[in-house]
Amino acid sequence: METAFAGLHASAPQALPFAPALDARAFLLQGEQGNLLVYSTTTVDVDASRIEDLGGVFRRYLNHWHEAGFGCDAIRKAFPAPLVCHERDRDSAAARCSIDETFAQRGRLDDDFEVIPTPGHTSGATAFLWDSGEHRFLFTGDTLYLDHGEWVAAVLDSSDRDAYIESLELIRTLDFDVLVPWIATGGQPFHAVTDETDAKARIDAILERLRRGETR
Repeated sequence: METAFAGLHASAPQALPFAPALDARAFLLQGEQGNLLVYSTTTVDVDASRIEDLGGVFRRYLNHWHEAGFGCDAIRKAFPAPLVCHERDRDSAAARCSIDETFAQRGRLDDDFEVIPTPGHTSGATAFLWDSGEHRFLFTGDTLYLDHGEWVAAVLDSSDRDAYIESLELIRTLDFDVLVPWIATGGQPFHAVTDETDAKARIDAILERLRRGETR
């Protein structure tokens, strides 16, 4: 795994079959109470020995059910940690992954990791806010992702545009300084350092586009 920041490690990139210009990554978060694995890709299996060196995995989280198509159960053989997602995405995710636990509301795991439902892209899409002590990382899955460094949305035919807009309005209020999506343009930065002014301006631009009926 590649160390992106102190305590945050990224899996090798995996090109999306339906959009090969985009790469997906999973991230290992080293916490005092145990390591968390956010998102899912098949490349995580390749990183199993490195993950072991970093302390293994305590819990695994899916942002949304689309990730279930990119490997969930193989890594379980090495790290039998529970796999967790929002209850609204459970049935769709369970068609390809073994889901152990679900949540329905905003809440915390210990003091440094917060689960924040952000429906829209899918009904169970969820952001995760992690305070490493040095940075506040926001994991947004596909709700916000990086296209050549630009923050964009991913409104699908199956998405709920109104819910998406409400979720972006919520994300706009969160305190974070590094955006860490599931996907980003291949060969480009896969995270974005930001501040309150910059983040709000970028999200406002997306909200304006979505309210006009655009998809990004």
